[in-house]
Amino acid sequence: MTRAVVITCAVTGAFGTKAQNPALPVTPEEIARSALEAAAAGAAVVHIHVRDPESQGPSMDLSLYRETVERIRAQNDEVLINLTCGAGARFVPGAPEPRSPGPGTTLTTPEARVAHVEALRPDIASLDVGSLNFGEHVFVNTPAHLRVMADRMRAAGAKPEIEVFDLGHIALAGKLIAEGHLDRPPLFQVCLGIPHGAPATPQTLLAMHSQLPADAVWSGFGISRAQFPMVAMVAALGGHVRVGLEDNLYLSKGQLAPGNGALVERAVQILELTGHRVATPSEAREIFGVTP
Repeated sequence: MTRAVVITCAVTGAFGTKAQNPALPVTPEEIARSALEAAAAGAAVVHIHVRDPESQGPSMDLSLYRETVERIRAQNDEVLINLTCGAGARFVPGAPEPRSPGPGTTLTTPEARVAHVEALRPDIASLDVGSLNFGEHVFVNTPAHLRVMADRMRAAGAKPEIEVFDLGHIALAGKLIAEGHLDRPPLFQVCLGIPHGAPATPQTLLAMHSQLPADAVWSGFGISRAQFPMVAMVAALGGHVRVGLEDNLYLSKGQLAPGNGALVERAVQILELTGHRVATPSEAREIFGVTP
């Protein structure tokens, strides 16, 4: 039988702008509409960030999350909603004193980073396991903070999606599982190509896949030009896949994606051409271990 593969669509992240691609959704209405288009195209999960509608920059405003989720749920109560908890982890050393936060720092408490999850109780919430140099800033996720976030996600009924950006992050996730902060079977997301994390290469994907717990359910993605090649490679290794404007603004070289729906449609084509079947939302719930 053909294997059912879950497609997650990362609708909008924290870094792209409408100047780079006018289709990038920014307002709650735009984000919800784009998420619904992705679901109609075959995505069983929509991964949600919110933006400040004026500046287009990343936001942690609960009212923006609430409006976005309510707009999606008003028209589709089947698609799984995955809310990011990556916001609030950025640290930029100040000058001349690096111990003081510089401009662009968003670092906050673990409780603040999951407040929207506790309020809105999504199906899934992303848990970024491990710190790294993320471009020019530091993405700070300490073990102590991760324990608090994981425990609060569980209490809110949200399945943690364990996002790993390098091999050491998988080891740290294993420690949190052994301590009982993350339930088995764990749900992993292997994130490739983020500067300066693990590169989006077949060799890296194989190495990270080899270190996942034996009972892990996992997805993987590559950013930018690696997005579609990674769909094929991740699926071939038995994983589930992610595409979306958060990770890649182009449908092909020089051709901007007209929306998230088009990126999902391309992923569907790749999966079907390689002998896979696209999972429905109800199948995704069972595969990912997400309770209704």
